[in-house]
Parts: sequence; structure tokens; C-alpha cells
Amino acid sequence: MRIKGKQYQTIWIKAGDNRVVQVIDQRKLPFRFEIFEITTTSGACFAIKEMVVRGAPLIGVTAAFGMYLSLFEFAGETDFPDFINQKAAELKATRPTAINLAFAVEQIKNFILENQRRKDLAEFVLAKVEELKQLEISYSEKIGEYGLKIIEDIYERKNQTVNILTHCNAGWLACIDWGTATAPIYKAFRKEIPVHVWVDETRPRNQGARLTAFELGEEGVPHTIIPDNTGGHLMQHRMVDLVIVGSDRTTANGDVANKIGTYLKALAAFDNNIPFYVALPSSTFDFTMNDGLTEIPIEQRDSAEVSEMEGMANGKIRTVKIIPEKSMAANYGFDVTPARLVTGLVTERGICKASREDILRLFPENQK
Repeated sequence: MRIKGKQYQTIWIKAGDNRVVQVIDQRKLPFRFEIFEITTTSGACFAIKEMVVRGAPLIGVTAAFGMYLSLFEFAGETDFPDFINQKAAELKATRPTAINLAFAVEQIKNFILENQRRKDLAEFVLAKVEELKQLEISYSEKIGEYGLKIIEDIYERKNQTVNILTHCNAGWLACIDWGTATAPIYKAFRKEIPVHVWVDETRPRNQGARLTAFELGEEGVPHTIIPDNTGGHLMQHRMVDLVIVGSDRTTANGDVANKIGTYLKALAAFDNNIPFYVALPSSTFDFTMNDGLTEIPIEQRDSAEVSEMEGMANGKIRTVKIIPEKSMAANYGFDVTPARLVTGLVTERGICKASREDILRLFPENQK
């Protein structure tokens, strides 16, 4: 996708130096565009934990690159498999909710151990990581094609601008390219279907106001930023035609973990008979889990993200305190939307109901 008219992806190997991974520093957007360099596994851990990178697909690919970089850190002081397993454990501990992270780490870890005797191991692993990256991009584009049909159908019935509400950032910044929830929007916009996006600010880190709005603006997609509590009012007054969000982990029965506040949007959509879709690649499914409410680990982040607010003032990015000094703050990163509230899941293999039977219809290889 584009920033100031130039094509970008969110992660890549630095030109001329295959020991450096470069990413867009999402902590600085939309105020500054900066490149962050990762040269070690611990650097990848920092980037994931501190949200230099965020979004389930990008987190997974960043972790895969982190496993690749670990090959340059091995000094022979310990058993190689033990070393690789330790690096994998460090990466998996950074963000517990997003399943793509563990999926990618395990895939690359096993690939390294299976091929550890190769003389060209680093080059061989890098090719595998790049393959994983390209696969995620292709998933997003296919999600866009399937989701486009939903928007086209609404436009054919309405023959007016299609108003879409989204929560957090499930755009190309979160997914290397295209995005999940935003991919159908970009496809529709490029087909000249009139669309308008209601962008939840997504407290406490404002990924909607800062990131979704930024990338929509760079692509020229009409959008309006709203406080998180506004969506229900808009739905009651028929100002929303469709809700589409991403996912950090979706269980085998269709329960969806996504950024905190998603559940409330699903309830409002259900109450107002508005379709609520979740867009996700197959790497976001967790077929080992059946009950999202009891089984999905919910990350609790630093309370400072709630008690403080970051913004631009006089040309400088500043952080200010917004709550009383003696008050406590809780910061749950995600909530779980039960499958019964989900109209459908948009995947790279098509659209299915949020039910075990229909999910396995698209992904039969996960039958137990």
C-alpha cells in the first residue's frame, strides 16, 4: 500500500544487509514516519512487546524474522537445539493472545531444527521466512476479494455510499500489505464503489485514530474518526451498513478474540440487525481451542497506556497524564466475541459461518 504515494510493506530485509530487518515504527504514526531496525531476537521481542509492530499477521512474521536472526547469535556455548528452543520461547512470551505469533515461531523453529546441518542454513531459513511473509500477503488479498462481494451486495441494494464501521487497526499496517478488515474496503474503493469508514479511535492506544485513519487517508478512502462509544448510536440511526473487524485468535467454534471493545460493537450490531463480519487468515485460527471465553489468554498491558495519552504538541510527540494521581487503571488488551454474534468469517478460502461445522468445511485438514 502507499505512504505519500510510495509503495510500502510493513517489514522487509534491509537492502545490502541480510542481517538487518526493517519495519515501520508504528509507535510514531501518524506524526512521524520512521524505520526501526531489528538485528537480534531480543530486538524482535522488543518490537513486538512494545508495539513497534502490532497486528496478528505482522506479529507472526516479525517473530519469524526474529527466529531467523537468532542464527547469527549462536556462538556454540550451548546445545544448538536448546538455544533455538530458548529463542522461540522468548518470542512466544511477548504477546500471549495473538495465535499467529506461536504459529510462525513454531513453524520456523521446526524448520531450523530439521535443516540445522545445512551449510547455507541462514539463507535457507530466510527464504522460508520470506515465503511465510508472501503467504500472509496473499491471504490478505484473497480476503479482500471475498469481502468485496459483501460490500458490492450492500451497494447494489442501497445504491448509495456504503458506511462501514471498523475497530482497532486490521489494515495493511497490521498485515504487511492489504490488511484483513480493510482489504475489502480497499478493493471496493478501487472499483469506485462509494464507501465511507467510521473509524473507532480504539482506546487506550488509539490504533484506529492513529493507524487506520492514517492508512485510509494515504489511500484516499473517505473516513471519519469517532469515539469508541459512538458506534451504537450510529447503528441505532441506520448510519452503519456493515461492521468488519480483524481477529487475534479465533477458536474452532468461531469465538473471536480481538482488540478490547470489539464485543460491545458486536452486541450493538446484533441488536440493530447489522451484519458483523470478522476478517482473518487461516493462521489466526486456533483449532486446539473450543471455548474462547475460558480458553483464550487475555493480555493485560501496562496501566500507563490507560492513565496517559500521547499526541503531537508544538511539533513534538508528548505524553500527558489524564487521570488522578491516586487512581488505579486496568488495561485488558482484548475481549472475546461469542460466535453467536458473528455474521460470518471472511478468510482466504471464502466466507463461512462462525461455527465448527462451517469452519471445517473450508479447512477440512483440521478435522481431528
